[in-house]
Order: sequence, then structure tokens, then C-alpha cells
Amino acid sequence: MNRNILFGEFVVKESVADIRGRLDHGAHCVQIDFTEGRLAVKLDPSGQLLSSFIALINRVLDQFNEEERKRIGAHTCPGGDCDSTQSADVDYSGLLPSFFSLDVGSFYMQLASELDRRRVLQIVREILHPPRRVFVGVIDPINPKVETPQEVRDRVLEASDFIPLIQLGTTDDCGFSPFGDDLSTARETAFAKIRARVEGTQLAVEQLG
Repeated sequence: MNRNILFGEFVVKESVADIRGRLDHGAHCVQIDFTEGRLAVKLDPSGQLLSSFIALINRVLDQFNEEERKRIGAHTCPGGDCDSTQSADVDYSGLLPSFFSLDVGSFYMQLASELDRRRVLQIVREILHPPRRVFVGVIDPINPKVETPQEVRDRVLEASDFIPLIQLGTTDDCGFSPFGDDLSTARETAFAKIRARVEGTQLAVEQLG
């Protein structure tokens, strides 16, 4: 059998086992990290590489029933390890239609560090269909400045102009330490940013009623 086919089967089998293990142990939601999404578009503008990734992830999702898929989410960002990105220059319009085709209950996407957030939110509004939810990034882990709750509130209010509240949530753009050897963000800074996200989201909830 072709080595690529064997490897694909191995990836699907191990991914399913990993996700199911977390669900069986009571995880509220299990995220699939798709940092490679925008990078795939950068490496192959034809979209074939992106399509192959989407197909592989959908093979994993096919192993779960509808209720289980509601507890699975997919995350995308242009990378964030060691305070660097690998595909921030890639337009979201080349990724999001394929990304939102994944059969998951929730999407988590980098947005706080995006240069034109409203343009991206307009794209999201056009292709995100209920009941699926999108958690937009309101915290930039790469920027050492800690956001204020008011800044986070304003980013949530901005997103609410485009996304129905029932489908809207907040998240961080990326992990604060995507890999074990990434010490670029201090623990105190990470927790301060998380605190700002929680407090800022609550301020937005109170204003939106």
C-alpha cells in the first residue's frame, strides 16, 4: 500500500482516539488545531493542499456522530510560537470558506491581531451558518502589552455588528505557549491577558443585554 495512504490512516486513527478519549472523560469541547490552514494557502495558492487537509480532517470527523461533533471545534491562526507567525500575510478569504466547511460545532479564529477585523468579520457573516458558533480572538498573545477589559469589550461589540450573539464567543488568537519550549510569554502576562478577556467579555455582555 502507498506510504501516504498508510500515514493518512495512521493520522486519522490516532486523532480519533485522542479526541474520543477527551470527550469520554467529560471535555466540554475538544479543539482541532488547524494552524496549517493559512500556511497551506500560502504554500499552494491553487488550494489543492488546503483541500487535502480539509479532507483529512473530515475523515476524522466522520468517525463521530452528530451530538459528538457539536462538542468538537476547529481553531485557526497564522501561527504564534516564539512570538512569530508563518502566514499572517495570507488573506482570510482564501481559507475561511473551506475552514467553515468542517463539520464541527464551533470555530475558533485569530482576529485581535488582524489588520482589518471588520473586513474579516464581513466574510464570516456571509459564510457562517447557524447553529454553529464562532469564537473570535480578542487577545493577541504575541503582543506583550496586556489588553484592558475595555479594549476587549470594544472588540466584542465590533464582532456583534456582524455575528448574531447566539453564535458569538470569545477566545485568544493563539496559545500562549504553543509548544513546550516556547517561553516567550511570561506566565503572569498570559494570566493577565486571560483575565482581561473574561472581564472584557462580561462588560460586553452587560452592554449588549
